[in-house]
Amino acid sequence: MQSSKSSLAALTLGAIGVVYGDIGTSVLYAVKEVFGSGHVAFMPQNVYGILSIFFWTLTTIVSLKYVVLVLRADNNGEGGLIAMLALASQAVKDKPRLRSVLLCIGIFGTSLFYGDGVITPAISVLSAVEGLEVVSPHFGKAVIPLTLVVLFCLFAVQKRGTGGIGRYFGPVTLVWFFCLAALGIPHIIGHPEILGALSPHHALLFIWHNPGTSFIVLGAVVLCVTGAEALYADLGHFGKKPIRLAWFSVAMPALTINYFGQGALLLAEPEAVKNPFYMMAPDWALIPLVIMATMATVIASQALITGAFSVTKQVIQLGYLPRLNIQHTSVRDTGQIYIPFVNWMLFVAIVLAVVMFRSSSNLAAAYGIAVTLDMLITTVLTFFVIRYGWKYPLALCVAATGFFFVVDLAFFSSNLLKLFQGGWFPLLIGGIVFTLMMTWKRGRELLNEKLRDDSLDLRDFLTAVFVSPPTRVDGTAVFLTAETGSVPNALLHNLKHNKVLHEQNLFVTVRSHEVPWIGLDRRLQVEPLGGDCWQVVVHYGFKNDPDLPSALALMRGRGCELEAMTTSYFLSRDVVIPTIGSGMAPWREKLFAQMHHNASGAAGFLNLPGNAVVELGSKIEI
Repeated sequence: MQSSKSSLAALTLGAIGVVYGDIGTSVLYAVKEVFGSGHVAFMPQNVYGILSIFFWTLTTIVSLKYVVLVLRADNNGEGGLIAMLALASQAVKDKPRLRSVLLCIGIFGTSLFYGDGVITPAISVLSAVEGLEVVSPHFGKAVIPLTLVVLFCLFAVQKRGTGGIGRYFGPVTLVWFFCLAALGIPHIIGHPEILGALSPHHALLFIWHNPGTSFIVLGAVVLCVTGAEALYADLGHFGKKPIRLAWFSVAMPALTINYFGQGALLLAEPEAVKNPFYMMAPDWALIPLVIMATMATVIASQALITGAFSVTKQVIQLGYLPRLNIQHTSVRDTGQIYIPFVNWMLFVAIVLAVVMFRSSSNLAAAYGIAVTLDMLITTVLTFFVIRYGWKYPLALCVAATGFFFVVDLAFFSSNLLKLFQGGWFPLLIGGIVFTLMMTWKRGRELLNEKLRDDSLDLRDFLTAVFVSPPTRVDGTAVFLTAETGSVPNALLHNLKHNKVLHEQNLFVTVRSHEVPWIGLDRRLQVEPLGGDCWQVVVHYGFKNDPDLPSALALMRGRGCELEAMTTSYFLSRDVVIPTIGSGMAPWREKLFAQMHHNASGAAGFLNLPGNAVVELGSKIEI
């Protein structure tokens, strides 16, 4: 019992650091942007109304939607948009057209994650460093350079892994939440009447008297729920109970106290509207608070970067991106990975965002469209999961998700007003990523169709070969092929140039599935072909770590003994030549051909020993 309590406490502490690091830094800029926009007249009743909207936005979107409802939609213990997409697509697998539409919507939502992944670190770190301007206006010129230095250091250490610094995430973020509460309490004590904003009638009165303004300011109010998607995305790391416990016992109370403290400050000192968060602090605490806020925003950014690596790996395994160089940074935790290409592309985009927008207020205009559209997509997918997956009555499903759909749609519609102020930026990033994903998926389909049409039947080919067999050499040859039952090009090239056949031959196809995990008992599907040849299908979930040598070691006891020193891996490095009228627009054909050329191959992705891989290629027209 003591061990169980200790484990729950550790997981809850971890959830505070990783799950709530992002939403915990929203206090730096959310209130400032609402009142600094110029749309809300500065009057006491408006302060009450806005604070009430903040509180009930946190309650509705985070507490009710994500913590209560969405966390229930776990995919074998895993969460996130990819897991939700897998659940939804499996729920409607008997409806192919609907399934295709949901897959497209889900992949688009995943693409928007990268747009959010650019804006969030930029606005978080920039808003923290901007506290120096409160210390002294002379520090204003140092804000941009210092922000870029902090971000560069953050991305530069990614290759070392998060294991070393990850253990400090929870304690540091816990201290941060205590600081938030400590800043707010004295101001609430000075103006306890501000607690009246907890009543929803203040929010309703504000909306009733200012319908147009209310719609506009929703685009800034949404800043208070930045990082809400992390609740669901990190489900597999911590579990439902620790995430819920961390929210209701630490994160939400601290955020509420701080927001109401800022409101109380504004009632007493309206001029504090230029930066109410930092102006809550006494002068002696400003520099320590800037340092603490910077640490908190770095942690929030780190969690998002780690999420980008994880999502990219899952998308690769689902077949929507080419294989990239994935490096494991921990020998114990397979989830700790580093993808250099994603790391530095994110950094370049974030630097571009900081240099282009130059302040957290300008970045706030860019933030919101991507994240609210993601929230809307999550709600839509949730409906199909509970309706077709869980078989709940239609009326209950509509009631459960319809309310959240209306709320999400209102926030998204409001943020569309910021499209030309900067909202185009994350949408542009998401659109580029979505185009790459769909082009790669469609290109692979066309390529596989071409290979299938031109290929020889494997059984018939081996039968013909064994009539007059070539010289058999010691060892095992592993031929990687996209399609089962067809002769891989690598085998044809090997017979043509080397005129030998190995003693044992495995024709291996790797398949990824829309489930997080596939156990070792279901890893291999083996079919003997005769002549010491086997057709092997290796199955992985999108959270599994592909490791082909380890998977093929399970062949022992099935008539095939693999020795690492005598096993050769053959894969085809095919050159794709785009042709007109192959099923994609010409520019997409050229894009796919370039992506195929730049792909790093299967050696690193499948954990193959590099010195044992022989690449044999041919030209293929699509």
